[in-house]
Amino acid sequence: MNGAQQILDAFHRHDIHTVFGYPGGCIMPLYDALVDDVGIEHVLCRHEQGCALAADGYARASGQLGVCIATSGPGATNLITGVANAHRDSIPMLVITGQVPSSLIGTDAFQETDVLGMTLGIVKHSYLVDEVDDLPAILEEAIDLAQTGRPGPVWIDIPKDVLLTEASMQSAPKTTTTAPTTPDLTEALAMLRAARKPLLYSGGGISLAHAETRFRAFADTSALPSVVTLKGIGNGGKHSAHHLGMLGMHGSRAANRAVDECDLLLVIGARLDDRATGKLDTFAPNARMIHIDADAAEINKLRPADLAVRGDLNAILEALTDDLAAQPLAIADWQTQCRTWHTTGGFSAADNEEPMAPITGPAFVRQLSRIAPDDTVIACDVGQHQMWVAQHYQFDHPRHHLSSGGLGTMGFGLPAAIGAQFADRGTTVINVAGDGSFMMNAQELATIRRYRLPLKMIILDNQCLGMVRQQQELFYNNRESQIDLDDNPDFVAMARAFDIPALHIERTDQIRRGIETILAYDGPMLLHVAIAREENVWPIVKPGASNRDMIDETKKRTSQAQREHVA
Repeated sequence: MNGAQQILDAFHRHDIHTVFGYPGGCIMPLYDALVDDVGIEHVLCRHEQGCALAADGYARASGQLGVCIATSGPGATNLITGVANAHRDSIPMLVITGQVPSSLIGTDAFQETDVLGMTLGIVKHSYLVDEVDDLPAILEEAIDLAQTGRPGPVWIDIPKDVLLTEASMQSAPKTTTTAPTTPDLTEALAMLRAARKPLLYSGGGISLAHAETRFRAFADTSALPSVVTLKGIGNGGKHSAHHLGMLGMHGSRAANRAVDECDLLLVIGARLDDRATGKLDTFAPNARMIHIDADAAEINKLRPADLAVRGDLNAILEALTDDLAAQPLAIADWQTQCRTWHTTGGFSAADNEEPMAPITGPAFVRQLSRIAPDDTVIACDVGQHQMWVAQHYQFDHPRHHLSSGGLGTMGFGLPAAIGAQFADRGTTVINVAGDGSFMMNAQELATIRRYRLPLKMIILDNQCLGMVRQQQELFYNNRESQIDLDDNPDFVAMARAFDIPALHIERTDQIRRGIETILAYDGPMLLHVAIAREENVWPIVKPGASNRDMIDETKKRTSQAQREHVA
């Protein structure tokens, strides 16, 4: 086998059957090998960024390794945003790019770029393959490394001559992973039992560790009031009795207040991101903190932990659950207080009952949540619609909620939804996008058409960059700058140009019919939803401010009235 065939052999041995890519000169030997390999489904996206984001969505939805392929030069550079997105959210991904022949490296040859240098900060590890006999071992190591410990993207850059050269070593043995051990939890349990107001704070690490079942058993047994990050939404399921919602910049008042008043914060699989914590020195000011994570680099990085526990989350959660089952925590008063806060400070925006009223984002998302099947996968783009989905959609599993957390990549949603649909052709997958973010990767409508994916697309269209406009309104004296998108194309006509049926709705009484129509259609379909330009996401915390200083619509109106009175 030559180098290209070695890659396909590794795919088969690791049960990798779906890859996303775009061909070009230096990766052409791999594409030539694909002609003879009917066991690998190659998905041709229409932009390399779409390939990387589709591989990301595939990995998030399936829990398996995502794979993307591109050629050298612009092919590789176009992958970078999607790979950075996977890196920030710890998504397991294998990235393979062609490189100019070995003899031309360093000569500024046609379509040569220093991929290794450019990507050092956005990958878990990267390789430039010098010899074809090194490739089998590199493939084994890369596939294992991308998925073990804290997952992430691993990039292999392969010169064209290496892809064409026959290897003397035909394959490498699979990497074996050492079974995890459970750390000593005696001190953690003592701290939990001593606390009167303990709070469970979980993030995306739960699903990355495939620890959803163990986490739910722990949450139910401990009965701890709980909050989640954006990536942790769905950890406890939609019927979790003690869940207070998402915390942070657009979190619920109940969640942020519980964090502010707790005396022990049990952080599991979360990294204390600034969008979750707000001003760090006012975050959980009365609490000691236990930080449990698979990655030692995240512990004590932003806030020192009173107790750090590093290890396999499944093993740790099982041990904690067994101990608490034998001796439950005595926190009844705290549980009651948190339930009261949730009743008065949760995401409880009422639907607008006026049949001819304009559609609001929260009302639309709440109806979508009620109508869509429980196992629906929602792939969000980035913006106001992303926060409305996080606030008002009831997710039963974290893998049903695909959202760009750490990087906030506009254009993520559509290709990620494509990847999720390839992960399971029978699952309902919906891309919820804003008009600005949809245009970032609209070329992937061609991918949907080519493969006749039954993907549903919803555009909440306010004809502006809504989240930027909102912050300019609230924090920049309403000085709007470069946010108008009132020259958007006709999205219904745009979809139909790709042979994708589409509907337009603009009134509350049309929501149910619109959602039911696209869900019932046997194929791809787009729903264009007109919403008001001035609609905001509430509540909001000013960037860099304390989470206790949440702004809602009432406070905004009061502040405006005071300014007008002074004027």
